[in-house]
Amino acid sequence: MPRLSDLGEREILALAIANEEEDGRIYADFAQMLAENYPDSAAVFRAMAAEEESHRRNLIDLFSRRFGAHIPLVRRQDIRGFPMRLPAWRMKTLRLDAIRDQTEEMERDAARFYRVAASRSTDAETRKLLGDLAVVEDGHLHHAQLLRADLLGGGRGEREDESARRRFVLQVVQPGLVGLMDGSVSTLAPVFAAAYATHDSWNAFLVGLAASVGAGISMGFAEALADDGKLSGRGRPLLRGLICGLMTMGGGIGHTLPFLIPAFHLAVLAATAVVVFELLAISWIRWKYQDTPFVSAILQIMLGGGLVFAAGVLIGQG
Repeated sequence: MPRLSDLGEREILALAIANEEEDGRIYADFAQMLAENYPDSAAVFRAMAAEEESHRRNLIDLFSRRFGAHIPLVRRQDIRGFPMRLPAWRMKTLRLDAIRDQTEEMERDAARFYRVAASRSTDAETRKLLGDLAVVEDGHLHHAQLLRADLLGGGRGEREDESARRRFVLQVVQPGLVGLMDGSVSTLAPVFAAAYATHDSWNAFLVGLAASVGAGISMGFAEALADDGKLSGRGRPLLRGLICGLMTMGGGIGHTLPFLIPAFHLAVLAATAVVVFELLAISWIRWKYQDTPFVSAILQIMLGGGLVFAAGVLIGQG
């Protein structure tokens, strides 16, 4: 695979044209992907795609004047060390701010690469061409930042970020929290009842494992079948069900694993410590994402968890 230093000016200019075309298509794909939920950000990417198309046409005109009408196919993946670009369809899971950051990084990478290539070239004309391309990419980055400030000014960017946060809470945090609460609290009674009834760590572990897996499957199906997400905006039911089921199972297994310790009293002590940590984690998530006062969240969760814990211990000792 050749390096940039192995290319002549004709191939370097052809590579620049291909880069502009590919980046423009990525920005157009971003605009299409974000149009429904984030129209202002989509407008940013449409404007950037138009900029890339304008520079591509200018580069083609320059190439035609110097080398003729035929442009050879030279792509970034054919050049050793050239930064690759992820297509938009592989970035659908990224959050909005991550996509914006990725966009600016694309422009920085291109400018940096052209500048390094220019410093390694011994041909005066090639150095000038690569330096000009670096300036063009710097201009793209500056223009992208201006577009972000202009089109996302007046609080629109903040509103989109808040919309993205609400969507994340609705589609990921909420089903995960429901699962974690159910797994952490509902399995307390059977696990500790089995522990105190048998005074055998292994039996308690088997009961806890069965309760956690069963609760995870049940909660996963319940969440997935409860709402298709089309009207509520809660997202894909399969993803919600998977998140809820895994968090439910994880919440139960957390205080079940300590019963792998053969010493019964040590296992109970470790499991109790894990329970306290789980309840504190639930309280923190409610405070962080659901605007619940932290003290209130702790009191509510600790009270509910404590009652279930006590019920399990009393039943096991009875």
